[in-house]
Amino acid sequence: MYFFVLGILTELKLLRSMTFILTNDDGVNAPGIRALWEAMNNADLSLPFSNESIIVAPQRQLSGCGHQVTTKQPINLQRLSEVEYAIAGTPADCTRIALTHISKNIKWVLSGINSGGNMGVDVYISGTVAAVREAAFHRIPGIALSQYRQGKKLVDWPKVTRLATIVLRDLLKRPIEAGAFWNVNFPYLEPEAPEPKIVFCEPSTQPLPVSYQKKGEDFYYTGKYDERDHAPGTDVDVCFSGNIAITKIQLF
Repeated sequence: MYFFVLGILTELKLLRSMTFILTNDDGVNAPGIRALWEAMNNADLSLPFSNESIIVAPQRQLSGCGHQVTTKQPINLQRLSEVEYAIAGTPADCTRIALTHISKNIKWVLSGINSGGNMGVDVYISGTVAAVREAAFHRIPGIALSQYRQGKKLVDWPKVTRLATIVLRDLLKRPIEAGAFWNVNFPYLEPEAPEPKIVFCEPSTQPLPVSYQKKGEDFYYTGKYDERDHAPGTDVDVCFSGNIAITKIQLF
């Protein structure tokens, strides 16, 4: 009887709680994931149940790794604290291990905040986006968050954290279909720039600039990200114009 009641109480606790997995492709020590952690803590979601955030991120930087998964070699996991894990794998690996071995009550996967934009066709290249796409495969909603950068200009992470807090308060309370996720891109803003608007838009379908310089037998990519097509109304256009671009990606 004791174990039966204990089981019921455990189930009730799970129903009244919500676990958020935070991951990225820039590595567990990247400033962007710290900004995301702070934004989650600041969001004050006022949900009718408790929630906790757990960081499950790659041990190293893996930007642009796409949806790679590790199946032919072991994946080392290091528990850094009660709520932080470093995994010697890809962002998609992080989501898989979080879902299968770290928590049985994951309700959202949040990935970022990436240092660099992930708009339009970037979603097929980005490890940041792959982490939430993997979650969507398992019918768990997610949000990928990225900060567009202009050249080598520094990211104002406190400002990005503030904007991410506003976005999370909005998106985490919106209904979203199974097999879908949100993709968020914050614009680069000069200190004197006006407050950006949140714009829900369609993703660009145009390719990235593809150009190379050849030296001997080697090719060096010379495409310029800021010269990509930005048709009016697309996420690229919205973000490049100084606003927060949000697209919903529906997989099935």
